[in-house]
Formats: sequence, structure tokens, C-alpha cells
Amino acid sequence: MHPISASFPIPKATLLVLLLACALHFFLGAALGLSVDEAHYALYALHPAWSYFDHPPLVGWVQWPLVALNAPTWALRLLPELLWLGTALMVFRLAERLAALQSSQGAWSVGRSAQVKEEPAKRAGDTEQNALPPTLLKPGQAGHWAVLALTLAPLMHVLGIGLLPDTLLVFWTLALMDATLTLRDPVAVRRPWPWLGLAVLLGLAGLSKYTAILGAVAVALCLMQAHGLALLRNRWLWLAMVVALVLVLPVAYWNHANQWVSFTYQAKHGAGGGWQGVHLLRFLLIQLLVYGPLLLWGLLGHLRNDTSVPRVLLLFFVVPFVVLAALSGGGTSLPHWTAPAWVALMPFAGLALARAWATGRRWLLGVLAVVQAGLTVAVLGLMLTGGVPFVTNTSGQGNSAAPSNPFADLHGWDKAGERARSLAAQQGLGSVSVQNWTLASRLGWYARPLPVHVLEDRFDQFDLWAGDLPAGGDTLLVDWSQLAYAVPLGANGFATCTLLDTLDAQRLGRTLAVFRFYACRGWSGQPHPRLQEATP
Repeated sequence: MHPISASFPIPKATLLVLLLACALHFFLGAALGLSVDEAHYALYALHPAWSYFDHPPLVGWVQWPLVALNAPTWALRLLPELLWLGTALMVFRLAERLAALQSSQGAWSVGRSAQVKEEPAKRAGDTEQNALPPTLLKPGQAGHWAVLALTLAPLMHVLGIGLLPDTLLVFWTLALMDATLTLRDPVAVRRPWPWLGLAVLLGLAGLSKYTAILGAVAVALCLMQAHGLALLRNRWLWLAMVVALVLVLPVAYWNHANQWVSFTYQAKHGAGGGWQGVHLLRFLLIQLLVYGPLLLWGLLGHLRNDTSVPRVLLLFFVVPFVVLAALSGGGTSLPHWTAPAWVALMPFAGLALARAWATGRRWLLGVLAVVQAGLTVAVLGLMLTGGVPFVTNTSGQGNSAAPSNPFADLHGWDKAGERARSLAAQQGLGSVSVQNWTLASRLGWYARPLPVHVLEDRFDQFDLWAGDLPAGGDTLLVDWSQLAYAVPLGANGFATCTLLDTLDAQRLGRTLAVFRFYACRGWSGQPHPRLQEATP
């Protein structure tokens, strides 16, 4: 069967891995509160719009039905789990398609269990490493290792639990790779339906995240490499471009109506500060930790041995990774931004890892797999426990700008939101306020329908939703000890602030953070937030 139209049965071992991973995601999704980003995008669904200040709208649109039904947190998290499962299946499919291409070009024998001809004697100058081994690669092996590479990457589980724009984009990236591989075929490229499918995928990717443009660049380069300039005479190409542009028109329309604030923000955010090599080195080290050395092994193994598959598809990894690595020098690139690049590498890694396993490197692969599995379990365990018992100084009293316990971020906000609603009603206060925008999303979600004001001199999505707290206004001010601010009083704050209550966020009998609730009246209209000084 031709690799374009082939179907690839999934081995039982792979199904077991997927079942265990999905069960883990469901359990953690039900046990953890929403992160700052998850809550922010859930608020997108609570405020439907054509687009938003910091991201395109699809991450909000797909949640809208569940949010409209007031679905619980565990139900909201079924969406990222389904997307993660779809991503895993696409990784499996692409790895098997690449393996089938190798088989059709004579590099491998796929799906045959006997009649192995002895490999010809090596030519002079060949090395054992460069020669293809006479080992059969059975159906499902490449896909199985590709899925393992995904499952053993710690950060990918975070995207399987929480719905972020990157959760959507990793799935669209693999679907775009699959469509591009199909359109590299000289017969498929003359048909309209593969082009229409590609156009829809490009549009959906563009509605997910602005960095989808990097995937579009990879698509264009891969197709130009296959068909040359003759591709520009293909009428279906131009129709596909029109369809993709129409699909992303909501983003352009919203930005046009809002002074192009999203594009301006993203340009400044991506540029960051002064470029420093130490930022790049830190970025590369973090990437190795959160995605794991198995992928690096797979990349190097593929480049060293496999020449019978279209290496140009590695541009889906190279283009976004190189761009984001360069941006990291300015101190702005976050670890999950490269997730679409790494998942694009996983099918190639599956081929290389399956080959390494079949040719006697099992002990080394086993060690790497165990190490990555241990790291994954450790990270997810710390998320579940709130860092207990390994992270010290958990309450964060009087901490600096960086929270002392990053795992405390996932606990206590639901109760804080309930307390905020109750206290605001008792005091006749019509809003909640915070002094840092990162604190606004959880309260905006858990204290809804109270509007949330951010008392700092910057423009963000909360200015579009709630606007500035008017001068002379009263509000319920909420402070969180992991990012503690001084109570704002006087010329850059309120006339009065009265402490109403405190709430401990606890996990396993330990206090992770403390919420403080103030009734603040007589706002000056001149914000100047000051971090609370560290206590000795």
C-alpha cells in the first residue's frame, strides 16, 4: 500500500502507553487548580470575541461550549487531553509513514518477518556506523518509539493537562507535516482536496498562535523543494492561500478595530531586552531538561544514518527552534514555545530510536528512558503536592519578584475566589483588584462575575475587559504571599485599606501561600506597585 493512503495498526504496547498517559492526565487534571495561563484562556471563553490582546481566539472558542455550561475544571481539561491524544496518534502515523517511505525506497524491510537477504559486503571506506543493518523494522516499531519520545518528554504532559495555544498548535503542526508529506507527491499536488485540507489547517494554526507563521514557512520550503518554481503555476496553491487568509480574518479584523495592539505587543514581547549569550545557554539547557535527551539522540541518529526519507521535513523543527532560540537571547523565550518544533522532530526520532533498539543499543536507550520517566514523574508529583516536601520557603512571605515555590501556583485559588466573592458582597464592593497582571486571571475566573482591575501602569487584556479602576473608586484588594506587594496607600494608592481576612493555601498539611483580602477605598488613579520588602 502506498504510504500516502496507508493505514497503520497501533501495537498493543503503544495503546497501553497512551492509556496510562491519558489516565494520568485525567487524574492530575481533576486534582489541580487552573494555572495562570489556563485561567486566562478560560476567561477568553467567558468573554467571546473575534480575537484577544495577547493571542488569537481559537483557544477561547473551543472552550466556549463548556464554559457556557459552567463545566467543572475536570471537564474543561478533557479538551487538552483529547488534543494530546490526537497529537500522539499523529506522531505515530507520521513515524510509520516515514518508515513506509524507507521501505518503498529499499532502505528498510517493513512488515516482513522472514526472507532476509544477507547484506552485501561493505564498500571500501564504509564504516559500520554508516552501513544500514540487516535488522528488520517491524510495523509499529517506529511509531511506538515516537510515542514514547512524546510520553517521556516532561513538558508535553503539561500541555496534555492544561489547554494553552501551544496545545492546539502542536496538533496542527503535525497535521500540517502530514498534509505537506502528501502534497510532495506529484499526483496529490495536482488534486484540489489535499490543498483544501492544507488551507484549513493553516487557518486553524493561525487562529491558535502567531508563531504558526513559522510552520507556514516550513510548509512553503518543503513544497518548493519538492516541486520547484512550477509549484507557483498550480492554481490550487493560490486557492489554498485565499482560504487560509479568509480563516484568519477575525484576527486581522479585531486588531484593526483595536489599533493593532496585539501585533504591537507581540513584536515588543518577542524582541525582549538586550541579547546575551548566557540567556541562550540557559534556554538550551532548559530545553534539554524539559523535552529530554531521547529526542536529541533521535535527531543525531537520523542525521547520521537515514537518507531515504525527506529530511526537508525537519524544517518543521529547524525553523521555529532556530527563531525561538535566537529570541531567547533577549530573555523572552519560554520553554513551551518550542513544543511544536519538538513534536515535529518526534516522528524522525521514532525511526532512529527504533533502529538503535533493534541494533543492540538497548541498555543505553533503557537508561535514558528511565531517567526521563523519573524526571517526568518527579515534575508531575511536585505539581500534585505543591512542591511538598522538597521546596522550602513555601509560604513566600515577603519574597522577591520571583515566587519561591512555583508549584504553589496551582493550589488555593478556587477557595480564594470564593472568599473574594463573599467579602466583596459583605463590604458592598463591586470589583476585585490586584497589583500584578499575573494574579488577575485566577481571580477573574474563580471570583467571577466580579470584574478584576490590575493596578499597574501597563495595558493588557484586563484593561479591555474591566478597564482601569476609576479615581475615587473602592475595591477588594487581594494579595498573594508568593508575589507579595506592599499595601498601596497615599498618592499612589488608596485613602484607606482595611485588612478583612487571610486565607492559607494548604497542601498535605503545609501552607504553600497566604492570601490577604483588603477593603480599599478612595483610589488615587496613580498606580505605582511596590514589591513587599523581604523579611529577615
